[in-house]
Amino acid sequence: MAGRLAQVSGHLSNTYGRGLLAGEVAIITGAGQGIGRSAALIFAHEGAKVVISDIDAKKLAAVEEEIKTAGGESISVAGDVGADDFPKRIVDATVARYGKINHIVNNAGFTFDKMLHTTPDDTWDIIMKIHVRAPFRLIRQAAPYFRVKPEQRENRSIINVSSTSGLHGNVGQANYAAAKAAVIGLTKTIAKEWGPFGVRANTVAFGLIHTRLTAAKEDGATMEIDGKKVALGVPGAKPPTDAAAKSGDAYLLIPLRRGGNTDEAAASMLFLASPLASYVSGHCLEVTGGAGI
Repeated sequence: MAGRLAQVSGHLSNTYGRGLLAGEVAIITGAGQGIGRSAALIFAHEGAKVVISDIDAKKLAAVEEEIKTAGGESISVAGDVGADDFPKRIVDATVARYGKINHIVNNAGFTFDKMLHTTPDDTWDIIMKIHVRAPFRLIRQAAPYFRVKPEQRENRSIINVSSTSGLHGNVGQANYAAAKAAVIGLTKTIAKEWGPFGVRANTVAFGLIHTRLTAAKEDGATMEIDGKKVALGVPGAKPPTDAAAKSGDAYLLIPLRRGGNTDEAAASMLFLASPLASYVSGHCLEVTGGAGI
C-alpha cells in the first residue's frame, strides 16, 4: 500500500509541475463564451492542447487567440454540433493536428423554454438533438481513440454537461430537463462500456451559473438554430450584483447565497478530467453552491 501511495504521489507531483493535463488533447464544444470559454482557458493553462468549437465563428476565433496569446496551444473548428458532418470534422481535425484524443467535454447547448402544454415538436426535438444526440454522435465518432490497447492508454475521459433541471425537473423546461436527465444515463453507460479500456466518464450538473442562459431574458440575448431565433435567459432575472436579487428567493435556496461564475464551473470540469479524479467514473458531480441538498 505504501508503495502504491508513493507511486501516485510521485505521479501527481510530476503532473503538477507540468500542468494537470500536460501533453493531453481535449475537445471542448460550446467554447466561444461562458463556461466553455472558461474551460478552454483553464485546460490550456494546465497544459492541454485544446480543440475548441462553437456555432459562433467570430467568438470562437477570439478564444483561440486568447489561448495562444497566453502561451497555450489550440485549434478551432467552428460549426453546429448538431450537424451531421460535425463529429467527423472535429475528430479528423483533432487527430490530424495532434494524433490523439484524451478528453471530450460536451458543453455546447442552450435552453428553449416553454410550458409543457405549449411545447411544439420542433422545440422538443432541437433540444434533444443538441443535448443528447450530438454528444452521443461525437463520442461514437471518437471511439477508436478511446477504446485502445493497454500499451497506448493515457489519462482519458468523457465529460458531459447536465443540469439540476435534469436531476429535479424545472417549470418551463420539460425538453431541457428530459435531455439533461438522458445525458446522465448516457454517461453511466459509457463508464460501464469503456471502463475496461481505462476510460472514465462523468457528468457535471450545474445549478445557477451566471451566463447568458441565466441572465434576464429581457436583455434580448438570442441565438439562431435552423434558421430560427431562440430567445435566451430567464424572465425577470437580476444580475449577480443586484442587492435585491441577493436577498431574493433564488439565492435563499442556495446555501452559499450566490450563483457561481464560469471559472468555478470550468474548474469542476478540470477536476473530472485530471488525474485527481483517476478513480472517479460514472459520477454526476453537482456544482450548485449546495442547492438541492
